[in-house]
Amino acid sequence: MESKFIFLIHIAAILLAANIGGIISRKLKQPAVLGQIVAGIILGLFFYKTETVTNFAEIGVIFLMFIAGLETDVEELKKSGKSSSLIALGGIITPLALVMGGMYLVTGDFIGSLFMGVIATATSISISIQTLIELGQMKTKQGIGILGAAIIDDIVGIILLTVVIGVVKPGAESSFIIVVGKIISFFILAFIIGYIVITILSKLSRRINIEDKITTYAVIFCLTLAFLSEELGVAAITGAYFAGIVFSMTTHKHKLSHDIHNISSVMFTPIFFVAIGLGIDLSTALEALGIGILLAFLAALGKVIGCGLGAGISGFNKREALQVGVGMIPRAEVAIIITNLGIKIGVITHKEMAAVILMVLITTIMTPSLLKLTFEEDPKKAS
Repeated sequence: MESKFIFLIHIAAILLAANIGGIISRKLKQPAVLGQIVAGIILGLFFYKTETVTNFAEIGVIFLMFIAGLETDVEELKKSGKSSSLIALGGIITPLALVMGGMYLVTGDFIGSLFMGVIATATSISISIQTLIELGQMKTKQGIGILGAAIIDDIVGIILLTVVIGVVKPGAESSFIIVVGKIISFFILAFIIGYIVITILSKLSRRINIEDKITTYAVIFCLTLAFLSEELGVAAITGAYFAGIVFSMTTHKHKLSHDIHNISSVMFTPIFFVAIGLGIDLSTALEALGIGILLAFLAALGKVIGCGLGAGISGFNKREALQVGVGMIPRAEVAIIITNLGIKIGVITHKEMAAVILMVLITTIMTPSLLKLTFEEDPKKAS
C-alpha cells in the first residue's frame, strides 16, 4: 500500500533535481530555468506528475506572474499599449498563417490545419519572464513589451479559439458573446477591486503599521484575483499579473517583491519549471518527429517574424525587435490544453497531439538560451 505521504518524497526529489539542474545550467552559462526544465524531463522517466505537484506548480507560475506585475512600471506599461497590441497582433496572425499553411500542405485537412494554427498562437511567457528576471531585463522596454503583448495575446487567443470552435462545432463551447462578456467583466472587476485595495492600503498606511502583514494580504489578494480571472475565462496568471500591478502602485512594492521572490524561489517556482518537463512524454513526442519539428520551426518562426515586425513598426530597433520575438516563442501548457480540446471535439488526431508535445519540448528548451544570446550580443544592454 502506497503511503499517503509519498508526495513528500516527490517534492523533495523535484526540488533536488531543480537545484542540480539550475547549478549545471549556470555552469554552462545558461539560465537556470533551462536546467530545471531538462531536469524535469529526466525525472519524468522515474516519476509521474501527481496532483500535488500540479497544484504546487500552479502556485509557482501564479507567484512568478505576481512578481512580474510588481516589477512592472505602470507608466511604461501604459505607454507600451500601442506597441504591445501590434506585437500581439503580429504574434497571432503570422504563426496562424504559417502553421496552418504548412500543416495543410502536409495533411490536406483544412479544418485540422486551421485548429493547429490556432494552437500555434498560444504563447506561454513564464519561461521568458524567469529568464528576463535572471538577466536583469524584466524592466526594459523589451520586457514590458513582451508582458503587454502576452496579456493581449492571451485574450485574443481565447476569442479566436471560441470563434473557430463555433464554426467547426456549433454549440461545442460557450458562445462568442458570452466569452467576450466574461473577459470584459474580469477587467472591469479587476480595475474596481484594484482601485479599492490601493485606496484602503493608502489610508491604513497613514494610520497604522501594516508592514509586517502586507505580504500575507498581498498573497491573499493575488490568489483571489487569479481564481476570479480563471472563473471568468481569463487565465489565472493574468489575474496574478494584475494583482502584482495593483501592489506595484503602493509604497510596499519593494518589500513585497523581495518577500514573494524569496517564498517563490525556494519551492514553488522551481517546482513549476520541473513540472513542465515532467509533463512532456518523450515517447509520445517522438511518434511524430517529422511533423513535430516542422510545427516547432513554423511556430517559432511565426512568433519571431510576427512579433518582431510588430515591435519594429512600434519603434524598437532590430536587436530589440528580435529580443521581443524570441521572448514570445515558448509554448507550454496552454497549447496542450487547446490540443486536448481539439481531440475531444474530433478536429485533430493523436498524431497532431504528439506533434504539439514535441513543439512544446523544442520551444521550451530553445528559448532561454536564445533569449540570453540576444541580450548578450546587445551593445546597449540595460543595467
